[in-house]
Amino acid sequence: MVSYKELGLVNTVEMFKKAVAGGYAIPAFNFNNMEQMQAIIQACAETKSPVILQVSSGARKYANQTILRYMAEGAVEYAKELGWEHPQICLHLDHGDTFELCKSCVDMGFSSVMIDASSLPFEENIKLTKQVVEYAHKYDVTVEAELGVLAGVEDDVAAEESHYTKPEEVIEFATRSGCDSLAISIGTSHGAYKFKPEQCKVDPKTGRLVPPPLAFDVLHEIEKKLPGFPIVLHGSSSVPQEEVDTINKYGGALKAAVGIPEEQLREAAKSAVCKINIDSDSRLAMTAAIRKVFAEKPAEFDPRKYLGPARDSMKKLYMHKIINVLGSAGKAE
Repeated sequence: MVSYKELGLVNTVEMFKKAVAGGYAIPAFNFNNMEQMQAIIQACAETKSPVILQVSSGARKYANQTILRYMAEGAVEYAKELGWEHPQICLHLDHGDTFELCKSCVDMGFSSVMIDASSLPFEENIKLTKQVVEYAHKYDVTVEAELGVLAGVEDDVAAEESHYTKPEEVIEFATRSGCDSLAISIGTSHGAYKFKPEQCKVDPKTGRLVPPPLAFDVLHEIEKKLPGFPIVLHGSSSVPQEEVDTINKYGGALKAAVGIPEEQLREAAKSAVCKINIDSDSRLAMTAAIRKVFAEKPAEFDPRKYLGPARDSMKKLYMHKIINVLGSAGKAE
């Protein structure tokens, strides 16, 4: 058993309390490798933003859970090296789907876990979430749950259609399950292909697809039912079109990739939404930078020469999200 406190990590209790009161959202960035982690910590150290380092089940399989845990411990020390005296870094399991997986992460030093039983019937979702909560809370680990279903694909998580969270269910779910935060479905979606072309309008000036707006009426109803309760948005990448264009320019084939407009995320961050998940955007930034190097310098084979620019590109993206979208800069001085 490893305590996250020994690693210098924090759970989400204070993070979320301050975010809800302050009208901003905590960035929750997924990472799978060293360059992603470095870029995240560099951006957060420079902006003094609290951050949630997210690990999916796919990332655990890819990078190994033990290595990821030591990377998170290293992230704390790296942040201090960069001059962030009191880093506020949470290590979070993203989309855990079984009690055993959540327990394993708690035992390995994670400070927060998500149990995603949203595909199960309401009563079974509550039952499994409560089981995870009862175990995690013994070790002061916070638990995120999900009510409603997001469409799209992310690692092992896939759904054809979204089902909005029902505001009338949230009080009973939160009370009976004991979860610390709740991921809801209001129209966000996993992956880089969040919407089908027929769901979108075409901007006559740019010719680009414009996605349907988020269901803020559902969000506001949930806020009324659970005043001050931490709400989470998954599938909130904006799919920057300049990154998509770069990828396609240098041999990629991303067609009809469209994300959540940043102005809608800014609006959400001012509400009870205190955690916004971003994964696909960093994948796009990384891939675009690597493709550019490969196209312009075809003789290059030193990984540092293409992963370095990729890291810089991701850092720039993370800083933009922190400063211009989520409003979390300066909240972890």
